[in-house]
Amino acid sequence: MAKIKNFYICQQCGYESPKWLGRCPGCSAWNSMIEEQRSSKPERTAVVSSSSNPKSIVNIVSGEKERFDTGIDELNRVLGGGLVKGSLTLISGDPGIGKSTLLLQTANTIALKYGKVLYASGEESEEQIKIRGDRLGVKADNLYIVSETNIDIIARYVEEMQPVFVIIDSIQTMYKDTIASAPGSVSQVRECSNELMRMGKNSGIPLFIVAHVTKQGELAGPRVLEHMVDTVLSFEGERTEDFRILRTVKNRFGTTSEIGVFEMSQKGLVQVYDPSGLFLQDTNYNQEGSIIIGIMEGTRPLLVEVQSLVSETKIPMPRRTALGIENSRLSLILAVLEKKLKIYFYSSDVYVNVVGGLDLEGTTADLGLALSLVSSIKGKEASMEKLVAIGEIGLTGEIRPVANADRIVNEAKKLGFKNVILPNRNIDKIAVKDINIIGVNTLKEAIYKVF
Repeated sequence: MAKIKNFYICQQCGYESPKWLGRCPGCSAWNSMIEEQRSSKPERTAVVSSSSNPKSIVNIVSGEKERFDTGIDELNRVLGGGLVKGSLTLISGDPGIGKSTLLLQTANTIALKYGKVLYASGEESEEQIKIRGDRLGVKADNLYIVSETNIDIIARYVEEMQPVFVIIDSIQTMYKDTIASAPGSVSQVRECSNELMRMGKNSGIPLFIVAHVTKQGELAGPRVLEHMVDTVLSFEGERTEDFRILRTVKNRFGTTSEIGVFEMSQKGLVQVYDPSGLFLQDTNYNQEGSIIIGIMEGTRPLLVEVQSLVSETKIPMPRRTALGIENSRLSLILAVLEKKLKIYFYSSDVYVNVVGGLDLEGTTADLGLALSLVSSIKGKEASMEKLVAIGEIGLTGEIRPVANADRIVNEAKKLGFKNVILPNRNIDKIAVKDINIIGVNTLKEAIYKVF
């Protein structure tokens, strides 16, 4: 007989303890230890199958080229070229952001092109999915919907149907009968994910798994879930805004620097092929505290607007609020401006926002951020018409070169910008005509030329 053993497991990191603890020693989370049961099974002798024998790497056939076209170019971009057979992809995002809408559109396209697709939902009934499908124009005969939360029953459906693509919505609603804990617990998520991984790898079926997020925007459940899957996608954006950004967090079959841009409409998610135009469509140029910056997101150059508001305050500890830019990067730029240019912010609140909700990574936006801060505190707008700023700022106040500056300048020219200010060492690699290129070596020189 198998013995039942009680233990406590952290729902944040998976730390196990024989007794309840108020604070998890693994991740320092409070009140995250939940009691679960585990049955100790008798030891079994391992049986070696022919499929698990060691093979020479030169004799293994690579499946890199065997990808499914999802029919959505922006999704193919973040996946690295399409869906890899046997891959396990996790997609997360806030409630109502459009995860199920995107997957239903993808399922419809793959069902029309390649064959049977199984959409297993534990959160919605078949009728609810049908209503959304009618709104999105989903009419594929090979798209099968099932409302089920038992992972063993879903595995049986997959074995009987032999679909080419499977969607699980969501992993937090799935459960196995052999696990005593409730759906969504660490044990259930881990075991269900293991079952799905075994199913996909053995049969070569690509799977998409929807996962919930916490209030902080992080992936809910144990961190082991992210390690088990091949790709992790994050859906970003505000529910009150029309556009969404699909970002790659992890990808074993491609780069993690690509993003996909979508616009939410009545007929579902529409691809945005010109995201720079979308981000700048309501921009009023040459405004106080506003600068257009050029960045690279993967292989795609983007132009976005960064806005700064510097307001005098009487409180001892001024506020520093940044949306779309890391607070540590903002603090660094403020320190350089105060130390090297004697522009003081210690008696002012500083608010920075990247228009459109895009989260900027890297250092390409440093120069644009510094110019917008100076513009706001001085109350002056840029003297140059339709200006784009590119460059990294060093701690000594120098402007350091950035990669792919030529592609950003080309994007600026295409959108009708007339002036680009960038590091001097990037000018030699730029052969773009009909646009004014301004090279600078220091932050002081850049501010003098712009204002």
